Amino acid sequence: MTITMTSIHRSALCAALLLPLVLSGCVSESVLADKSPVEDPSPPGDGVLAVVNGVEVTREAVEAEVRSQLLGLDRQRHDLIAQGLGELIDQRLLEAESGERGVTREELLQVEVADKIDPVGDEEVDAFYQENQERISQPKEQVAEQIRSYLEVLRKQQREAALLAELREKYRVRTYLEPMRLDVEVAGSPSTGPEDAPVTIIEFSDFECPYCSRLAPTLDRVREEYGEKVRLVFRQFPLHNIHPNAQKAAEASLCAHEQGRFWEMHDTMFREQRALGVEQLKQKAARLELDTESFNECLDSNRYAEKVDLDLQAGVAAGVTGTPAMFINGRFLGGAQPFEAIAEVIDEELAAAGG
Repeated sequence: MTITMTSIHRSALCAALLLPLVLSGCVSESVLADKSPVEDPSPPGDGVLAVVNGVEVTREAVEAEVRSQLLGLDRQRHDLIAQGLGELIDQRLLEAESGERGVTREELLQVEVADKIDPVGDEEVDAFYQENQERISQPKEQVAEQIRSYLEVLRKQQREAALLAELREKYRVRTYLEPMRLDVEVAGSPSTGPEDAPVTIIEFSDFECPYCSRLAPTLDRVREEYGEKVRLVFRQFPLHNIHPNAQKAAEASLCAHEQGRFWEMHDTMFREQRALGVEQLKQKAARLELDTESFNECLDSNRYAEKVDLDLQAGVAAGVTGTPAMFINGRFLGGAQPFEAIAEVIDEELAAAGG
């Protein structure tokens, strides 16, 4: 029988003959089909992290995209360093004082802290329970000892902080870690206080935010107690996704600012946060005896919508993610902080400025 080799057989035979050569790794270009290598593109320039369809993606563009997150990380890093520095200073102070007295650190803390703390009395437990009853769901009898323990720990911490403050003076502690600061623009924003005040507080706020309304009287107290030493600047940061009336309220404040009545509208809206609809805003303007025709036209025309948006963008660029947020001479302080926390930063800034 004559066997003819078909094209199929020839292909199979070629594949069988070539397979060992391919697997061995060294194959002549004359044996394998010619495949011209694809040349890699030229390496990008400095700062280029990717190339998409011939368009470079630079590090600068990426960092601009995630600027607020990067600022948050920078703040966390700075805060950790400051915390670590404080802890090391405290350790060195206690070591120095215990060494001078010839006692152990534990003995020093016993004498200067534990032995100087008065027991927490029942009347203090009762007072704490009454002040915080809205947040405590259990009867007083069930939580009395927990309250007592909490007040004892708090008292101990306060006494230890007082001791460390005394030791800082005694051993002349000087620190050189500079606060993290950010330059935030204020031009064109409503403000109160001298432009050349040694301390400027820039607040990013939302008129529908309950925490912002809690901060408002605190900042009033700051203005009262520090007077001409502090300038307060207000910038808009309406949280559209959770506060549907915040945008128009922000615009309304700027329409009032147009007539020189920003702070009156500011105070009224924070007092009446549940009434921030457009018609309610117009009623507030009438009660404040603004030029209502001009105010209403301003509000209806969205005259300051772009200004509000620019404030919002500036806040995001500064790392603001929620309200209220403050920058005290560029130092970030987030949330509805108590007066004492704000005053501490102001006092530090005044001391640094020699005032």
